Amino acid sequence: MKATDTPPADAVKEPAPVSKEPVEGAKGKSVKEKSSEGKVLNVFSHGVLVIWAILVVMPLLWAIMASFKTDDSILSTPWALPDKLHFENWSRAWSQAHMSDYFLNTILVVGGSLIGTLLLGSMAAYVLARFDFPGNRFVYYLFIGGMSFPIILALVPLFFVMNNMGLLNTRHGLIMVYIAYSLPFTVFFLTSFFRSLPSSVAEAAMLDGASHTRTFFQVMLPMAKPGLISVGIFNFLGQWNQYLLPTVLNTDPKYRVLSQGLVELANGQGYKGDWSGLFAGLVMAMLPVLAAYIIFQRQVVAGLTAGAVK
Repeated sequence: MKATDTPPADAVKEPAPVSKEPVEGAKGKSVKEKSSEGKVLNVFSHGVLVIWAILVVMPLLWAIMASFKTDDSILSTPWALPDKLHFENWSRAWSQAHMSDYFLNTILVVGGSLIGTLLLGSMAAYVLARFDFPGNRFVYYLFIGGMSFPIILALVPLFFVMNNMGLLNTRHGLIMVYIAYSLPFTVFFLTSFFRSLPSSVAEAAMLDGASHTRTFFQVMLPMAKPGLISVGIFNFLGQWNQYLLPTVLNTDPKYRVLSQGLVELANGQGYKGDWSGLFAGLVMAMLPVLAAYIIFQRQVVAGLTAGAVK
């Protein structure tokens, strides 16, 4: 046979294939174990969330249901559905218990303090986040220190300061106190948010001839909308449910807020026990908070996550 001749096909033996069954078996076993662990964890987390949702939603539904029942049915069959919707409970709480006046005072006080808190807090946070000056970190940590200061320790000196300034039992005095109470958290939250925004946009606006004020209000503030909505919701909840500050600084019945009105409604029952009217007033106080959560829930999540990613 010549050197150039090819050997017959049956003379060439291919190497025996290496068995991969053990490797594939081990890999398949690990994938199955991971998938089973993931399913168990998923079921456990969903179970915890379902239990938590029941614990949160059931009292709300029970309060709403009780606001449409009579006093006798609330005490005799508390878990039963109302036989009919008694809207007179709401009208009685709105008019006779003066919940309408308390509601109006709360809207004016919380609305004014929320606008002032977001305006002043965003301006202070923008300066602390974008400008380097002597004492920058000191001012920033001063705001953070204000978050750790219990408001109950400042009630007595705050009362005398407000009295000397003639701001006791006034709406604008309570608005100023709410703004000062909410500023530390607002500045802390928005400072990190403004740091995460791109500085190239502000530099481009400055090159176009915009002043610092115009750059802040027309360029940077609209970009910080998710953060403003998030911190606004938190401040709205804290100020709407505030009870300690108005109780000490706002003793005039004409300027009472909703939290004081609910306590007055509960104390004014005496031996009559107007539970249906009390639940109606409670649901009235809850509705704005629930509406704010439902309307701005996506913006709150977007603001919390946007400030964490640069």
